[in-house]
Amino acid sequence: MNAPESEVPGGRVFFSNVRRSLEFEDEIVLVSVGVDIGSSTSHLVFSRLRLERLDNRYIVAERLVLHESEVLLTPYAKSADDDVTIDAVALRAFVDAQYALAGVTPDTIDSGALILTGVAVRRSNARAIADVFAAQAGKFVAVSAGDALETALAAMGSGAAARSIRDNARVMNIDIGGGTSKIAVCAGGAVVAQTAIDIGARIVSFDVQGRVLRVEEAGQRLAAEVGLVLTVGDVPAAGGIALLVDRMAQRLFEALQGPTLSAGTAALLRLEPLAVALQPDVVMFSGGVSEYVYGREAQDYGDLGPALARAILQRVQAWGPRIAEPDQGIRATVVGASQYTIQVSGATIFVQPQSALPLRNLPVITPDLPLGDDVVDAAAVADAVRAALRAMDLHGGEQAVALCYYWAGSASYSRLDAFCRGVAAGLQAIADHSATAPFVLVGDGDIGGLVGIHLHSEMKIAQPLVSIDGIVLQAFDYIDIGALLDTSGAVPVVIKSLVFPQSSALGRSGLQALR
Repeated sequence: MNAPESEVPGGRVFFSNVRRSLEFEDEIVLVSVGVDIGSSTSHLVFSRLRLERLDNRYIVAERLVLHESEVLLTPYAKSADDDVTIDAVALRAFVDAQYALAGVTPDTIDSGALILTGVAVRRSNARAIADVFAAQAGKFVAVSAGDALETALAAMGSGAAARSIRDNARVMNIDIGGGTSKIAVCAGGAVVAQTAIDIGARIVSFDVQGRVLRVEEAGQRLAAEVGLVLTVGDVPAAGGIALLVDRMAQRLFEALQGPTLSAGTAALLRLEPLAVALQPDVVMFSGGVSEYVYGREAQDYGDLGPALARAILQRVQAWGPRIAEPDQGIRATVVGASQYTIQVSGATIFVQPQSALPLRNLPVITPDLPLGDDVVDAAAVADAVRAALRAMDLHGGEQAVALCYYWAGSASYSRLDAFCRGVAAGLQAIADHSATAPFVLVGDGDIGGLVGIHLHSEMKIAQPLVSIDGIVLQAFDYIDIGALLDTSGAVPVVIKSLVFPQSSALGRSGLQALR
């Protein structure tokens, strides 16, 4: 088993095993855990990653799934005044049991990713979850996924984005969970349109006697539309639930058809509606309800899942696109593991001050920058940066990011100046939030030093600056940038990409409820 990354005197950074350096390490083996804790379900996946050196970076050569946990109905603590507090004791018991089944202990985990969605991201819940994973906090990439990011993650994890390349088709992924449904349209391997709506299997849930156990706000709204009264502790009127589910499917189907929506559907949206009405070539389903869509689950767990699956499937079948199975269903948004690749940024870098490093777990944004023209438009650069931040739910400026750019054309003063002014304007929210948050730029060419010098010396940017190059990144990566190496003046960069599990054993263990 590999020890965590460590440092020894002399400016060398060592990886995998003690006293083995980046310079001579040809293979790295890591044990990774991915954790998905959501409003309705929670689960874990353990993997072993073997990385091999390719030139000056490492690539994943092999990925072995060690253990896929059961899918747990997220446990909530009983409280008279707050019924949305996650039961940390029950969650810890589940996590401990899965570690035992995987045959690993927390101290042997090298890396991991923790994704929180829905009510799990609320402050009290986030604290409780942090306590469960406190011993491994330094090893985890933690993602509090907003609606936009969760929609994109589901499309990536389900395989919809990859299928859009493989089939040269427009692929729609419909991820139906407990509280929301996320809709993503993929083309050419990218998410080109997305929305999310408050339609999910557990917006109303029931006890074993069929009495209403919980009702979310969206559930009450939709029930009122069809004249159904939902009262906690009572059994709903006969036939009323069927009317409710039909209205839910109607609203969801309307949302996935395009921008022209009724007032009732628009009121349920969590993101802007799909920009254009384009019928996809292929439709895929993911999320917990997908297990019913594809017949992988038959058990009723006291919610609307089975009925909602039937209702929306009938509408999509009549719509016409081909329905394909996903690579992942209920596990589509789980972060299967952090894929570690290690690259080195060399001589053309700029770091000011040096104490700005090291940096850990920076989310990567890859804005669509207009760098192909002879004249660079600073305003367009700024708009592209802001759009990329919004897409990753990072536009509030609370967190530093790594801005990845692919330079094109000459590095003349005028083009460089426009680029830097646009970047600084686009990242202004970060500066407004914290004067000590660094601006981090990562390029693929060899102008990192020039960019950093221009921002610092010409523009007098007050933020700490880290500008490196020779690194290849993509959206959904997270990176660590190590301290400057005394021996070379280079910095080691660890890239943590979201790797989604390839196992097809999805949800077949059933749902385990901790009561």
